[in-house]
Amino acid sequence: MNRFIQTFKNIFSIEDLRVRIINTLGFLLIFRLGSYIVLPGIDPLKLGNAQKEGLLGLLDTFLGGAFSNASIFALGIMPYISASIIIQLVSVAIPYFQKLQKDGEAGRKKLNQWTRILTILITIGQSIGYISATISNEAILPNIDRYWLTISSVFILTAGTMFCMWLGEKITEKGIGNGISMLIMIGIISRFPFAIKNEVVAKSLNSPLFLVFEFIAYFIVIMLVVMLTQATRKIPVQYARQVVGNKVFGGQRQYIPIKLNTAGVMPIIFAQSILFLPSMVGRFFMENSSFATSVVTAFQDDTGWVYNITTALLIVVFTFFYTAISVNPNQISEDMKRNNGFIPAVKPGPQTAEYIDEVISRITLPGALFLSLVAILPAIVSMFGVSKDFARFFGGTSLLILVGVVLDTLQQVESYLLMKQYEGLMKSGRVQGRAGLVEEEI
Repeated sequence: MNRFIQTFKNIFSIEDLRVRIINTLGFLLIFRLGSYIVLPGIDPLKLGNAQKEGLLGLLDTFLGGAFSNASIFALGIMPYISASIIIQLVSVAIPYFQKLQKDGEAGRKKLNQWTRILTILITIGQSIGYISATISNEAILPNIDRYWLTISSVFILTAGTMFCMWLGEKITEKGIGNGISMLIMIGIISRFPFAIKNEVVAKSLNSPLFLVFEFIAYFIVIMLVVMLTQATRKIPVQYARQVVGNKVFGGQRQYIPIKLNTAGVMPIIFAQSILFLPSMVGRFFMENSSFATSVVTAFQDDTGWVYNITTALLIVVFTFFYTAISVNPNQISEDMKRNNGFIPAVKPGPQTAEYIDEVISRITLPGALFLSLVAILPAIVSMFGVSKDFARFFGGTSLLILVGVVLDTLQQVESYLLMKQYEGLMKSGRVQGRAGLVEEEI
């Protein structure tokens, strides 16, 4: 306990770190306050519970209740994330965007401009869909025309999303950690106390022993997700010695750590985005087809077998896909060859690229299966009597984002402590974040 208090004092004794923490808390407070400002012309008391069920309920969890409150931040930074994913995908297929990726800082600025433009377009489309699909006529105040309400809300929601983007950039620049990830995390955390409270109230009287097992199981799941996030396969790399004058350079052995889950939460996001399509398309045929009605019902139930089996299969496919576009064995091999590095017992060049590709393929399959299990875990625990609100925190995107952002934030804080020659956060060793690509053996 004394060591924890001392570490806490050390954190706030570093002026730069203290200012960054205060700035981060201030920006997050602004974000949370904005989630309670309701769109003009809407009565939040008459919105109903449609936005809190199924996939919309999952989206509302990411946005900290802003979606169900019909607030000015109802779409949050989700359009920006969608735009970033699209730009990342087209950067693999379109030569123009591939060139921008290789142009350094200038190319990165142009890609950011394209991402912002695409974010505005996506936000406009989602704003129209949000007002028409989730805001009922009963929730609109009297004497308010729905047409003008839609137009004004589109402008306000678009401005709210762009403001959330600005907050994320300011947190990255003047705060601590990745701003966009922090905004998602604070939205998820804001729902967590209410989920625990409702679960404790519901189970404390009837089944207190089950409640204890529930929290023990949740702790075990968190530990497993941390292991999934941190697990790496280290590929040894030996660098040849070079003699320049009277000095010897190189000759050290380093490692290329390949993550067990290189794709992170992206496969889950891709899978859930794809699973919106069957229910959206099926709505147009529900009146004339019983099959379409059953499809819409199946894919709107995020605890059903059809939805979860499809999710698991899509996650496995997208894990291999995203790993293939984010990790380039040929590029790694060329960089090693350029720096006079080689993998022991493997020839430089194409053989090295094949070896790295084989290692990635072997570790991606168990990582994809584990990621699929984490994604469908909320549905599994719901079958054992856990409430739907609390079950969402048992796995899926919510838990992966929370674990990842917390680990990255701890790594940022520890880097400041070690830079000022203070003891780190962990007595047994340094906090291992997700940012490092090459780890040197000392």
